[in-house]
Amino acid sequence: MQIEEKPPGTPPFATPFDWIGGEARVHALVERFYDLMDLDPAYAALRAAHGNHLVKARQHLFWFLCGWLGGPQHYTERFGHPKLRMRHMPFVIGILERDQWLACMDQAMGETGVDEELRTRLRASFFQTADWMRNRGE
Repeated sequence: MQIEEKPPGTPPFATPFDWIGGEARVHALVERFYDLMDLDPAYAALRAAHGNHLVKARQHLFWFLCGWLGGPQHYTERFGHPKLRMRHMPFVIGILERDQWLACMDQAMGETGVDEELRTRLRASFFQTADWMRNRGE
């Protein structure tokens, strides 16, 4: 049996969803992300933007990330196209909120054991999305 070599820089898995470890690992990441947001004062502005309860936010981010990472399309099956920017317009998202979201997600990725190469790739993608979501200039 011959093993096919992948070109340099090719991810070791077909999708980031597979690479992260499937639904259970995405769920763990989302749970840690919201736990950190809820407990760590470093994320106070981000937490304040989420209102009193995080149950719905946790579920929606889990559904969204599964599909965004190349796994099951739970979010779009329930709600259609994510329309992220439109859905986030009611919330103040400036540089502070963007940066807190990114830091919180990066900490959650580190604490849940996301592979370092995948974490680096996701950081870049998360930054592009989070920066695009800003609706307040600073």
